[in-house]
This record gives sequence, structure tokens and C-alpha cells, in this order.
Amino acid sequence: MADSTEQSSVQSTVRVAFLGPEGTFTEQALKQFKEIGAVPAGATEIPVASPRVALDMVRDGEADFACVALENSVDGPVSQTEDALTYGAPLQIYREVLVPVVFSILVRPGTALEDVKTLTTHPVAEAQVRNWVEKHLPDVSFVPAASNAAAAAAVQAGQADAAAAPARAGEIHQLDAVAKGVADVSGAQTRFILVGKPGKPTERTGSDRSGMILWLPNVPSSLLDAIAELSTRQVDMVRIGSRPRRTGEKGEGAANGNYVFHIGIVGHIEDDAVAEALAGLYRRAEDVRFLGSWPSAEPLQAADSQSPHPFHRHAGSAPPNYAESSRWIEALKRGAKG
Repeated sequence: MADSTEQSSVQSTVRVAFLGPEGTFTEQALKQFKEIGAVPAGATEIPVASPRVALDMVRDGEADFACVALENSVDGPVSQTEDALTYGAPLQIYREVLVPVVFSILVRPGTALEDVKTLTTHPVAEAQVRNWVEKHLPDVSFVPAASNAAAAAAVQAGQADAAAAPARAGEIHQLDAVAKGVADVSGAQTRFILVGKPGKPTERTGSDRSGMILWLPNVPSSLLDAIAELSTRQVDMVRIGSRPRRTGEKGEGAANGNYVFHIGIVGHIEDDAVAEALAGLYRRAEDVRFLGSWPSAEPLQAADSQSPHPFHRHAGSAPPNYAESSRWIEALKRGAKG
């Protein structure tokens, strides 16, 4: 009994900040992190108003981890998360999950679709249901919300006629769905990450991703030269994005015409090719912020595979194995014949 009590106490002391309130896709991602064991089942959940607040709580020691959205397969990178990772004390990504994104159109009981004049949801969600709204609610006015669950709460409070939100938000706020499974692009997903303070990267699995932020000199070919550090080592880059560069530790000043680059690659820092590429980027860049190495939520294509993964839904190609060439070099160092 003592061991069980002690374990429960340890679990309850782990605090995870996430974009709330209850009923958001971020809350769903947090549940998935619990299912895979990345977060203890008894962890304390702290709903907050934005990714920046969640990540700053980790920086300030008010939370152990933050669960935030990194990118969406329809709308692209989540700029709030990218900016919050860029400025302030460094943080590190430890795990990721993919959450399918489909919406219900939620209304107060007794409201018909033709009665809807105002629709509220998070701006990222609005981009994912825009075609459906134009077809079924052509005259509706859009009201931005801090989160999809907050949109459902606003409908319950009478501040809007309808919300595009997860079905769970409707259950929480006792709303009816006049449409279900709404998504302009089938199979849409959002990648969520579990972020903590810097530490030892998650163990290599052989199916991993790594991330970094680059500050490059504002001179010709600097981005090309940086990417060459990856391509010459056959390290697969799975995402790249740019954000306006700012000055100050928290990004409070503008630096017009300059950008920082967010890069995601296939592989782990324990992979020799990845480590060499990171070292090359460190030499070329003004600064590199390593965001960690963690297990990929998608299957990888083997480095020597010539055919794509079925349905083209693989996370990229694994980095090459340098073991044989490394053994050859070590043999030369010992005086073996070349």
C-alpha cells in the first residue's frame, strides 16, 4: 500500500499546462500523452489561455511540461508556438502525438442551422472549416475565440449562435450538433508536442524526429549553405518555416527584413549523420537552438528503401548509417591499410 501511495503522490506532482478549457483538441492530445505513458495518468492538468502562457509556466517552474500544438496538416505551423519556443529561456521537446481534426457545429438546443448568424471558433480551426461554412452558412459572421472549447462556452453563454469545436466540447457545455464530422480536408491532423526544460533527449528509437531554430547571418546563400549541411549527409528535412526576427530575450523589438528558421528533420542526435549536420549548422549559424530529439508519431521510410510508404504517410527517410565508414576510419587511425 505504501508503494502505491508513493507512486500516486509522484504522479500527482507532475503538472502539465495545456490550452484550455476542457474540450479542446489540446486536451485530447494530453490524454494521448497519458495513454502512451509520456505523462503520468495522475498528473495535474492546468488549462491556460495560450501556448505562450503554457510554455512560460514551464520556464517559470509553475508547470513541469506544456502540451501545445506545433503544426496542422492543413493550416501549417502554429505561429504562436513557434514564437514562444524562439524567445525566452530554451525549452525542449520530449514527445509528440497526432490528433485527427474534425469538428462539430454546436448550437444551443432548439437552434436550427438557418438561425445561425454568428460562428465562433479558434482562427486555426476557422481555416479548416471555411469551405463548409461558405457553403452552408454563407452569411455568417466569424467571431475569433481563444480556443475551440472557449468557443463552445461562448455559445452556451449566448455570446454567439454556433461554434466549430470538438464533439466533446458539446457534451461538456450541453450543446446540440447541427453538423458532425466537419472538415474541409479529410484526414487532417494536428501535431502536438510535450515540452519541458532542457535535459537529456528522449531515448533513440530508430524512428525519431529532431528540431532546431536557426539564426542565420543576413547574407547571400546563408540558408542554402545551412540546408547543405543536411543534404550532403542525406538527412531528411521534413519541415521548414520562417518567422520575423525580433530583438530582445522575449522578442519585444522588431528587426525588419530578418527571419529565424524553424527546421524539423528525421533522425536522432545519437545518429552520426544528424550529429554531424548539427555540428555543421552550429559552425555556420549565428545561433542554434536545439529543440530536442523524440520518437516520431509517424512511421519512417528505411534509408535504403526505394519505394514510398503506403499512402505516402511516412514521416520521411531515416538518416544513413555511418557505422561501416566509422569503423573504416578507426582502422586507418590504427594503421590499417586504406
